[in-house]
Amino acid sequence: MSNCFIFDIGKTNIKCVLFDGNGHQLWSRSRPNIYGYDGDYPYVDVDAIWDWLLRSIELANEVATIEAINVSTHGACAVLLDKKGQLVLPVLDYEQPIPESISDEYNDIRPDFSDTFSPSLPLGLNLGRQLFWLKKRYATEFNHAKTLLMYPQYWVWKLTGKAITEVTSLGCHTDMWQPAQQRFSSLVDTLQIRGLMPPIKAAYDVIGQPRDEVCKQTKLTPNCQVFSGVHDSNAGFARYLHSLSNKPITLVSTGTWIISMTNEPRLKVLQQSKDTLANVSVSGQLLSCARFMGGREFEEICLLTHTDESAEYDIEDLWQLVIEDIFALPCFSQGGGPFAGQHGEIIGKPQSGKALASMYLALMIDYQLDLLGIVGDVVFGSMSKKNTLMCQVLAQLRPHQSILLSGDSAGTVKGAWCLTRWDNPPAHTLLNLDVAKATQIKGLAGYRDRWRNLSEMTNEIAC
Repeated sequence: MSNCFIFDIGKTNIKCVLFDGNGHQLWSRSRPNIYGYDGDYPYVDVDAIWDWLLRSIELANEVATIEAINVSTHGACAVLLDKKGQLVLPVLDYEQPIPESISDEYNDIRPDFSDTFSPSLPLGLNLGRQLFWLKKRYATEFNHAKTLLMYPQYWVWKLTGKAITEVTSLGCHTDMWQPAQQRFSSLVDTLQIRGLMPPIKAAYDVIGQPRDEVCKQTKLTPNCQVFSGVHDSNAGFARYLHSLSNKPITLVSTGTWIISMTNEPRLKVLQQSKDTLANVSVSGQLLSCARFMGGREFEEICLLTHTDESAEYDIEDLWQLVIEDIFALPCFSQGGGPFAGQHGEIIGKPQSGKALASMYLALMIDYQLDLLGIVGDVVFGSMSKKNTLMCQVLAQLRPHQSILLSGDSAGTVKGAWCLTRWDNPPAHTLLNLDVAKATQIKGLAGYRDRWRNLSEMTNEIAC
């Protein structure tokens, strides 16, 4: 198998990448994610995305014949289909607030954290909460549902006509999966949706070939193989899991969300109140995780400090933050994290807003790694290129660990590519793995301690 097309839907951006058999990028295309609003809730415009995907496949296939396709998407999203394969309801955007009365009622039926390791999250970030609200609010429409597809598998179904379930999305803070037992949680029966769930397949399974109609529109060959699809952060982790043969590793996956994931699960340290949780790897393995909406918060700090996100900053800008006790205190989004519910605050006037935003990310990631009890190596993917200095600050904050930089900005799509050749791993999957050189900022450890004290003090007041 040679040329492979990867379709990747992030919360903010969508991209398509074509790789050859050696994992070299041949072609790519991207655009912002597409949302609509029907007067009641924001939804993902899957029809517009589908049209764009078909055109992208056609363009990529003109560059080189596509022989395999895989899909990765963000989590906390599912699609309900009726018996004719039509949408029962628009696909809910997980940033939709759920009415407090509904959330309270849902909290009475959701399984215990000790069963699912899925924390109670705001908005629609728990997929079970979304489904409960839709079932209550749109009972007639919901009762017409015959199939429930996790978001990556919806696109696999659109391509092949075959419905499946895959555990990386099912096990991503949905409240619907018991990862330690590898089975559905009680919520699936409480919501009466077990009959809507298609058979479970592995993320590296071939599901089938494209439908005839898809082949006609895109010029795909009928023998092209379509794989199961995967949750995006788990795709990024799969790449390292694949190449390191299950060696203990922690990956910091960056994007709209920053997620620290480790295959050394310490379930006893997970705290629902701190947005630490267990995800599920492509092989069904438990992954201890901590997360916050880092990409969104970075943007917000830059906006509040009137800073261009592409602006340069240097060590002197970081020095100023430490010397003058200039802080960004969490948090700057409504999307969970260890300080969810607090209102972000900037103390002092930074020379560089981007330096402040980068220091904030370093401090938050450092905090996350402590929550998980991480002591081994930590790998960064795209952040290695986008914000190397931030990684070097983290290296100073954690002198007893190696902060490793992969130098690759395509971790998610490369991971999805690896899943199309899981039994034949390429020797070069992990490229340019360098050790981050720690900054030498005098007083940084004390600055970190003061930031934590202020952040946790604010948290106590908020609670």
